[in-house]
Amino acid sequence: MTTTQNPILPTRLEDLVALFDVRPTDAPTSEEERVEALRAPKFGTKFTDHMARVSWSSADGWKDRRIEQYGPLQLDPATAVLHYAQEIFEGLKAYKHADGSVWTFRPDQNAARFARSAHRLALPALSVDDFIGSLAALVRTDIDWVPDGEDSSLYLRPFMYASEVFLGVRPSLEAEYLVIASPVGPYFSGGVRPVSIYVSEEYHRSGPGGTGDAKSGGNYAASLLPQMEAQQQGFDQVCFLDAVENKYLEELGGMNVFAVLDDGTIHTPELSGTILEGVTRSSILRLAADRGYEAVERRIPLADVVTGLRSGKVKEFFACGTAAVVTPVGRLAGSNFDLEVNGGEAGELTMSIRQELTDIQYGRTEDRHGWMRRLA
Repeated sequence: MTTTQNPILPTRLEDLVALFDVRPTDAPTSEEERVEALRAPKFGTKFTDHMARVSWSSADGWKDRRIEQYGPLQLDPATAVLHYAQEIFEGLKAYKHADGSVWTFRPDQNAARFARSAHRLALPALSVDDFIGSLAALVRTDIDWVPDGEDSSLYLRPFMYASEVFLGVRPSLEAEYLVIASPVGPYFSGGVRPVSIYVSEEYHRSGPGGTGDAKSGGNYAASLLPQMEAQQQGFDQVCFLDAVENKYLEELGGMNVFAVLDDGTIHTPELSGTILEGVTRSSILRLAADRGYEAVERRIPLADVVTGLRSGKVKEFFACGTAAVVTPVGRLAGSNFDLEVNGGEAGELTMSIRQELTDIQYGRTEDRHGWMRRLA
């Protein structure tokens, strides 16, 4: 069922796209290479021919909106981002529907979060118009790169970095905003399957007053060592606890988490300033409520989850995010426990919610909340 309730090509979007000067590459990828890249796309390894770009300075504001050839960035060794990590990013996808149109999911939410992240990192705020306009302009330029296979999409990565050349601890007076795109399949190799999670009690992703609720590269850098150590023990991902009491679940390195209890309630850690407010997370809360489930945002002690898994009170556990959508957890372990979730199998509700969410994104069912936005 194709999404029909949103305007097909709103005049407003056309005006936003027109702001971007398209400068086509003189060395496009051959059709054969592109077809091969789309045949079985791997996450974040192959990129389209172009990228969107907008420059900013404190003197002139945002300027020079353009689509240009994808390629290396030339950075002076003293560029601020290299020394002070003043950088933010977003992640969303473009989905090809059965009629060939291309849509994205709740881009206004990504744009709003991008602005919040910019504020926290002392970077300039990009308007919602420029955010969405840059996505549409890039997708239209590289529309042949949007895959149409099952669970395939064009991953869009908007990001901004401090580009002023100086050494000194202060906000940069110059910044660059870019969007790059990559055809992708499932986030985890092997497709959708129950993953194993190790709960870290030694490392923390973020603390109160930090940048945990901003989508900044430093948060992900902090998660890499514990994730590497967990993978060396055979686990797929790491779940972090709060940095104050070291007892409450927060999130994975790049995904929010949910627990489904035997009384039919669905629980997720409450937003505390140290957890990223995921677009997929908020969408799942809405879909769960639509089904009549009580969706609870609260502090979740790890001890309660462990006890609940042993007693059967915790029936399902899953992670969610733009890249992986909804991912069932089949094993949860820590320093003094190692437990299967739902017998190591994907939970029924987990997979049902995942199906509903992806059906909306790919235009196979009604978009009753008006979440989808047509780009091309």
